[in-house]
Amino acid sequence: MKTVRIIALRQDRKRLLEHLQDSGLVQITKSEKSRKGFQRVNVSPQMQVFERNVELTQQALKILDGISPEKAGMLASFKGRREIDPDEIGVIASNAKQVIEVCSRIAELDKQRSDNAAEQIRIKTQLAQLEAWQKLDIPLNATGTKSTAIFIGTLPELYTEQRLKEALAAENPKLEFAIEIEHAEASATHAVVFTPIRQRTMAEDALRALGFARPMSPTHKVPKIKAERLKAQSKRLAEDSKQAEQEIAGYTEMRESIKSTQDYFRIRSDKYNVINHLDHSKHVFVIEGYIPEEDCEKLETLCNRVATCAVEFGDAGDDAPVKLKNNKFAEPAQGILTMYASPGKTDIDPTPLLAFFFYFFFGMMFSDAGYGILMVIATGLMIKIFKPDKKMRNNLKLFQYCGVSTTLWGLVFGSIFGDAPAAIAKLITGNEYVMAHSISNMGDPTPALLPWPIIDPQKDALTLMIISIAFGLVHILVGMGCKFVVCFKQKDYAGAFFDTGLWMLMLIGFAVLAAGMVTTPVLMTVGAVIAIACAVGLVLTQGRGKKSIVGKVIGGLASLYDITSYISDLLSYSRLLALGLTTGVMAQVFNMLATMMGTNVLGIVFMIVIFIIGHLINIGLNALGAYVHTMRLQYVEMFSKFYEGGGKEFEPFSLKSKYIKIQEDK
Repeated sequence: MKTVRIIALRQDRKRLLEHLQDSGLVQITKSEKSRKGFQRVNVSPQMQVFERNVELTQQALKILDGISPEKAGMLASFKGRREIDPDEIGVIASNAKQVIEVCSRIAELDKQRSDNAAEQIRIKTQLAQLEAWQKLDIPLNATGTKSTAIFIGTLPELYTEQRLKEALAAENPKLEFAIEIEHAEASATHAVVFTPIRQRTMAEDALRALGFARPMSPTHKVPKIKAERLKAQSKRLAEDSKQAEQEIAGYTEMRESIKSTQDYFRIRSDKYNVINHLDHSKHVFVIEGYIPEEDCEKLETLCNRVATCAVEFGDAGDDAPVKLKNNKFAEPAQGILTMYASPGKTDIDPTPLLAFFFYFFFGMMFSDAGYGILMVIATGLMIKIFKPDKKMRNNLKLFQYCGVSTTLWGLVFGSIFGDAPAAIAKLITGNEYVMAHSISNMGDPTPALLPWPIIDPQKDALTLMIISIAFGLVHILVGMGCKFVVCFKQKDYAGAFFDTGLWMLMLIGFAVLAAGMVTTPVLMTVGAVIAIACAVGLVLTQGRGKKSIVGKVIGGLASLYDITSYISDLLSYSRLLALGLTTGVMAQVFNMLATMMGTNVLGIVFMIVIFIIGHLINIGLNALGAYVHTMRLQYVEMFSKFYEGGGKEFEPFSLKSKYIKIQEDK
């Protein structure tokens, strides 16, 4: 990685920045303060307009999707961005004003629908309040005439006319009144009370004592007429909302234009955000950032072609961002690495090793040739048909390589959709078949469909466990080897040889010792000698940071306790056996269920349905399990031995769009 400084004329700023954004070569650094003799150009108002337009287009698309959802299949998420010719950007820019006006209209219509919906809720509430007063032939807000006081309201319990008269008489025996019960229910009584005008105060006191309350929204209209008007208004609002919805739906054909315009303003917003952080003088401006060393010549050529400028390169320090560069085999695994952390300044790029072991362990856990072939075909078709963007393409390639590994391991384990070929052959012929003879049972007379010996996870579980631990040892040793290289590059030779090298030799010694237990005593002796010598070396060197001799000895002895950690790490690789066994057993169970109905028509239909559903379930569950546990083995068992991370990923100034991309050949 190199630092870069570009000094160019202000009159060339627009052209230069557009070409830099299009090329995606430089990560531009954004300092908060300008250097002496320079100043910042405030383009925040323009940037806010662009950001507001982006938000408006997002809102318009969301509204359109709510009314007229975009027709997309289940696999639409794999589809890449729409490719456009560079000249089409100019067309998008010229139509942007019209598209924004359409988006504003869509937002306005949606607000109209929202307001109508809120008003309809209010009308519904009013109608509910008026329902009890439909028999009343005077306005709800009536309070009386010249000679009569009128009280229209609600009492908080159920009253009959007789009981209400008795209650009012009990409150004030002198009160003269007449009563009409409009509606009564368990929790409320809606009534009208008439009294002489001179007794208004007496009536108010008596009714108040009974909990009387006037209507919340009294109207000067007769309730029945008011209800009819409210219903008519609600109908008009519904029709208005429907018309607004139809008008919004009419803009569906502009969905692609809205998407393109959104990306156009997103790109412009990014450019103006950069301008906000550049140093300017009266005649020139300065761009500073980082660029991969291999792109320096490209940048120099581009700058000299589009602007009058000077380009300076320098050595990047420890804070430089990291750009990973790997071959086609390893590149799909970069996403797995960056999910954990980008390499730090002292790290090596472990992507090639990560890729190999990820594919290898995933295939060993999933371990079915039928499933692997399906993965290879499915991912290949998705790449071919949908032409996904680079990130999605790498994810699909990752699973394609995992599918190849799964196929190979499936052939090693003799699993093709479990034992489906053997189960179907038995169903048709009535004779017993096995997929292949396992290495522990080569004398089995049962006919085999595969001509080579296999490792059967069910019959050869112990053998497969030993193999899994052996692969785990290799995986851990590779991680420790990376640590050795890192220490050596940093000239930490003591750390390389004593802290890492001795442990590597010690683990190798234990491996040789274990191999000697089942082969020859000579290997046992060699392994024991190596392990003991390394243990002595650890005791003598691991306390070297202590000042006293006692401290050095105690520190050295204490370091031997780390052997428990390595044993625990090795046992973690038993999951290779466990998941491989699970995949095969579940597949066999579904095959057994599928063939249990015989060869009649019903049995064949049943077999097809159970076979498809069962194996889809098995693929979903065990592919997820293999993915998660394979990542765990990389992150916990290998990365913990050498990888620190903490680096910053290289993020070039580029066309960060969501829906469109410029054709690369242009």
